[in-house]
Amino acid sequence: MKLVLDNNVLFSIMNPKSAASYLFSSIRAEFFTTKFAKLELNKYKEVCLSKSKLSEHEFEIRLSEVEASIKFFKSLEYESFLMKAIKSLPEDPKDSPYLALALSIKAVIWSNDPHLKQQSLVKVFTTKELVEKLLSGEI
Repeated sequence: MKLVLDNNVLFSIMNPKSAASYLFSSIRAEFFTTKFAKLELNKYKEVCLSKSKLSEHEFEIRLSEVEASIKFFKSLEYESFLMKAIKSLPEDPKDSPYLALALSIKAVIWSNDPHLKQQSLVKVFTTKELVEKLLSGEI
């Protein structure tokens, strides 16, 4: 399974005690996201530190582990799908890069944002749905 991670899922994965982190390390999948999500993670590092209760050193180690398991794409690599994605997400176009990336690499999206489920171009799984798939042996 190819999974495109949105930035909120990526932030959740940074907390080693979260359900998202457990899933990330347990499911057999290829993980992808945008370079922009990586920039956002660095931008909101202090928030991640606070929520995860990790020390700065622990955070850096965790970041290295997580980044090693994800392929990051530049916008040039999925820009041909961007307009289609924007048109499919009129209420929240800021998430269109994740949709465009999923379209370009024929992947599904891992996101807990309900508006992403409203589009019909690609399948979107929430953390809860992925836990259910893992527990049922589907993934």
